Amino acid sequence: MAFKKDFLWGGATAANQYEGGFAEDGKGLNAIDVLTNGSATEPRKVTWVRSDGTTGATPLEWGSAFELPAGARPALVDGYYYPSHTATDFYHHYEEDLKLMAEMGFKCYRFSFAWSRIFPTGEEDVPNEEGLRFYEEMIDELLRNHIEPVVTICHFDVPLALEQKYGSWRSRKLIDAYLRYCEVIFKRFHGKVQYWMTFNEINMLMHLPFMGAGISFHEGENEMQIKYQAAHHELVASALATKLAHEINPDNKIGCMLAAGQFYPYSCDPEDIWAAMEKDRVNYFFIDVQSRGEYPAYAKKQMMRENIQILTEPEDERILRENTVDYIAFSYYSSRMTSAHPHPEIETSGNAFKTLRNPYLKASEWGWQIDPVGLRITMNCLYDRYQKPLFIVENGL
Repeated sequence: MAFKKDFLWGGATAANQYEGGFAEDGKGLNAIDVLTNGSATEPRKVTWVRSDGTTGATPLEWGSAFELPAGARPALVDGYYYPSHTATDFYHHYEEDLKLMAEMGFKCYRFSFAWSRIFPTGEEDVPNEEGLRFYEEMIDELLRNHIEPVVTICHFDVPLALEQKYGSWRSRKLIDAYLRYCEVIFKRFHGKVQYWMTFNEINMLMHLPFMGAGISFHEGENEMQIKYQAAHHELVASALATKLAHEINPDNKIGCMLAAGQFYPYSCDPEDIWAAMEKDRVNYFFIDVQSRGEYPAYAKKQMMRENIQILTEPEDERILRENTVDYIAFSYYSSRMTSAHPHPEIETSGNAFKTLRNPYLKASEWGWQIDPVGLRITMNCLYDRYQKPLFIVENGL
C-alpha cells in the first residue's frame, strides 16, 4: 500500500537533547542543563547549590519523584559533564543536518524550541531576538527543502529561573509566562509553522516530574498533590495556547502529545486486567482533558479518595471545555505489561519506567521490548477513544 502524497513522514529531535549552544547568543539555562551524564551503572544526577555555597548532585531515579536536599536549588556545579551543553551541536550545524534530512526524503521534521533561548529567564518583557532569528533561519531552510516544520513548544524545557523562583509548574504564574512565549512564536512564525504541540509527553509529569516539568520535591511534601496541581496548570496553559494559536492563525493545528504504549495484563486474572486498565488511565488522564475538554470521572474519584484538592480559577472549566486540541500526537517505543501482584523476577526496562517482561516479545539490549503489533493496538485504542487524527512523533524498534 502506498502512502498518500501529503503523508507526513520524517524524523524528530528535542532541543535539550540535540541543539547544544546552551549558553550562546543570550540563551538562558533550562532544567535539563543541570542534569549530568549517566552510565549503565550510574544514574544521571541533578546538580545543586545551597545559599551557603555548598554544592552537590542527587541521582535522578527513573520512575520516582526527585527530592532535593533541604535548602538546595538546581544549579550548574563545576566538575560535572552536562550532555545538553553540546549535544550534537545542531546549533552550529543545522544547515548540514537539514540537508541530510532532505536527502533522506523527509516530508516533515518535528523539533522543539528551547523556551530559554527565546525568554532566557521566562519573564523578560522583550524576547531574545538572537534566539528567534536562529529558529527563523532554520525554519526557512526547512521550507526551502520542502520539509514541513512540526514544533513542540515545550519539550522538557522549562527555564531554570522559573524553577528556582516559582517551583516551575507548581505555580500558576507559569501559565502567564508560557502564554507570553506562545504569543511571540505564534506571531513570529505565522504562515511558516502550521503544526504545533503544546507539551512533549505531558503524562511524564507523573513519572519523571523533574525531567518532564522541572519539578523537584522536599522531604515531607505531598507529591501527588503537587503533581496534580502542576498538571492542572499545564492543562489550562495548553488550552489557552490552543485558543491563542487559533485566534492568531485559524489554519494552525494544535496537538497534545502522549508517551503512549498500551498496558497488557500479566494474565487473564480479572485483577490483572483491572491493574492494566488503571495504568492506562494514568496515561490517558492528560489527553482525556486536552481532547475531551473536561476532567474524567475516574480522575475526580481518585483525587477524592486520595484527598487531592486542586486549586482552580472560576474560568478554568470553560477554558478546558472550549479549547480542545486538533490532533493526538504520541510517542511509542514499546508496549508494557503489568499485574496486580508483584513479579520482580521478570521486570525489565522501558521508556522512563520499568515494566514486566512479556514472554511473547523480543527485547533490545536496553531491555525495551519490541512490539510492532503493540503500535497498531495503541493507535486503535487512541482513535477509538478520541476520534481525532493521530500523529506518531517518536517511535522505537
